[in-house]
Amino acid sequence: MGARRSNLIAILVLIAVCSVTISEALSPQYYWQSCPQVQQIVRNEVRKKINETVVTIPATLRMFFHDAFITGSDASVIIASPNKDAEKDSSDNLSLAGDGFDTVIRAKKAVEAACPGVVSCADILAMATRDVVALSGGPNYTVELGRYDGMVSQAKLVDGNLPLPSFNLDDLTSMFAKHNLDMVDMIALSGAHTVGFSHCTRFTNRLYNYNGQSGQIDPTLDSKYASQLQGACPTNVGLTIAVNMDPFTPITFDNVYFTNLINGFGLFSSDAVLFTDTRSRPIVQQFAANQSAFFDAFVSAMEKLGRLDVKTSANGEIRLDCTKFNQH
Repeated sequence: MGARRSNLIAILVLIAVCSVTISEALSPQYYWQSCPQVQQIVRNEVRKKINETVVTIPATLRMFFHDAFITGSDASVIIASPNKDAEKDSSDNLSLAGDGFDTVIRAKKAVEAACPGVVSCADILAMATRDVVALSGGPNYTVELGRYDGMVSQAKLVDGNLPLPSFNLDDLTSMFAKHNLDMVDMIALSGAHTVGFSHCTRFTNRLYNYNGQSGQIDPTLDSKYASQLQGACPTNVGLTIAVNMDPFTPITFDNVYFTNLINGFGLFSSDAVLFTDTRSRPIVQQFAANQSAFFDAFVSAMEKLGRLDVKTSANGEIRLDCTKFNQH
C-alpha cells in the first residue's frame, strides 16, 4: 500500500512539474541579457509599418491568432513552401494580408542585425501583435517570451480548425474549448474585429437569399447597415472587394465592436450571435459598457493564446529567416 501511494505521489508531482514547465520557460525578461533592446527594435519596425499602411494592424493580429490555433504559437504560419502546401497556403489562410507577414519579416531583419540567431520569429510575432494593438489604442500588455519556432507547417492541418463566419455559439465555444479557452476568452478575442476588414464573399449570404429565401436579408442586421453593405457588396461582387469590420472606428482598437453587436452592426453571423444568443449576451453587454473589462479579458486571452503548444529547443529552432526552416 505504501509503495502504491508513493508511486501515485510521484506521478502527481510529475504532472504538476510538466504543467508549469511552459509557463516557467516563458518570461518577459527572457532576452534581457541576450538581446536587451529587442522590444524597442520590434516596436520601431511596427510603428514604421503602420505609418505605411494601417492594414498592418489587423493583418498582424489576425496572423497571430491563425498561427496559434493550428500548431501553437510557433510562427509556422509564416513558412513559405515552394510546393504551396504550408499553413499559409490553406484556403482558410489565403486571405491573410501580406502586410502582417511583412511586419514580422522586417522586424526579424532588424533584430537579426542587433542580435543574430537569438530571437525567434514566434516571439517577434507575439511582440508585433502586442504592438499593433497598443499603437492603435488598445492595451499595452506584457508579452511572455522564450518560444522557439515550429518545424512543421502543413496546409492540411488548418482545415476545419479555424472558426468560420457562419459559426453559431456552440460551434465557437466548442472550437475554442479545444484550446482551453472559455466563453469569455472567445468573446474577448472576437473583439479583435474592432479593427480590420473582411472580403464581401465572407458574409454576402446574410445580404441575399438568407437561409435560402430569395431576397431575404438576415433580420438581425440593422436595415440601414444591410443596405450599405449591399451597396458595397453587390450579388456579383469580386473576390477582392472588402469592407471594414467596424464601420465606425475601423482602425482604433476599442470596445465599439460590442456596441455594434447590440445595435445590429455585427458583420459576420459569428459576430451577431454573440449578442443574439442569450448565453453570451451578458458578456457582450459588459464589454460594451466597460472598455477596461474588455481590455483585461483580451489581454488574458492573448496570454493563453501565446502559451499554446510552445516549442522549446527540443522540438523547435530559432529560424534565421522567418519564411524558411533552417538547414540541418
